[in-house]
Amino acid sequence: MALRMDYKTDVWVDWCPGCGDYGILAGIQTALKELNLKPWEVVVVSGIGCSGKTPHFIYANGVHTLHGRAIPFATGIKLANPHLKVIVSGGDGDLLGIGAGHLVALGRRNLDITILVHDNQVYGLTKGQASPTLPAGVKTKSLPKPNLQDAINPLLLALSSGYSFVARAYALDIKHLSNIIKQAVQHRGAALIDILQPCITYNDVYTKNWYAKRVYKLEEEGWDPVVKDPSEREDKLAAAVRKALEWGERVPVGILYWDKTKESLEDRIMRRIPTYTEKPPAMQAIEVNGKPVVDIEKILKIYSDYVVEVGRR
Repeated sequence: MALRMDYKTDVWVDWCPGCGDYGILAGIQTALKELNLKPWEVVVVSGIGCSGKTPHFIYANGVHTLHGRAIPFATGIKLANPHLKVIVSGGDGDLLGIGAGHLVALGRRNLDITILVHDNQVYGLTKGQASPTLPAGVKTKSLPKPNLQDAINPLLLALSSGYSFVARAYALDIKHLSNIIKQAVQHRGAALIDILQPCITYNDVYTKNWYAKRVYKLEEEGWDPVVKDPSEREDKLAAAVRKALEWGERVPVGILYWDKTKESLEDRIMRRIPTYTEKPPAMQAIEVNGKPVVDIEKILKIYSDYVVEVGRR
């Protein structure tokens, strides 16, 4: 197949007409194209849900994984080959429900992975149940009664977990979205973008019209999210938290927090293993002339002797 730098595949895109996922897909494809990355330099990882189909529609390496487990898969891929640009595309239910623990762990590590949260406040694939981002007291189309549980704020969770790039975007503003994705992919560290995405089928509260009246761009109001020196970190973080709490009559989109001074996990690994990026696990030989470079029999013998010794105790 010829090289396709538009990042589009021939797979039929079968989301509901009007779904915000179309905007997110276009935003990813546009960002990768403008970054001039080769398809084999990129890996798109997804879990389960409507967003899980994203890798099928992007001409690059793609991995469609398990519910809530996209981040562990992505972590393994990135650690094995740190030269790859790794993007996780997952829903709010997937990443902030069953996958929330992994999302926190990635922030703590500050590993160079970009997380795109398809945030539509419902479980769209399974007929519109309340997702972790739907506020308490809100009743969407398929709920028999208003939601009983408080919502998780993806931005606050990312900021408190250690993500060094935290942003919010709107799925139907593709140009703005793609620009944020570009910056997140180029950032060296853990990046999270909470993408507000209307669900045309099941969410009749947070609709296109609702967002159109409220969304505004932070950069147009002089917002400066960049931490240029560690001494600025506390103040910038506190300011970002205040913006993350803003929801109602005004909804900010843009980069809330961008710490360019924080070490990534790769940087920390290289302090212990200086050759890590030169010879990462994925690029190390596992066989020579058909023979494993590791003596498996010797390893099994050591393990067997250990088991026997433990048994004697």
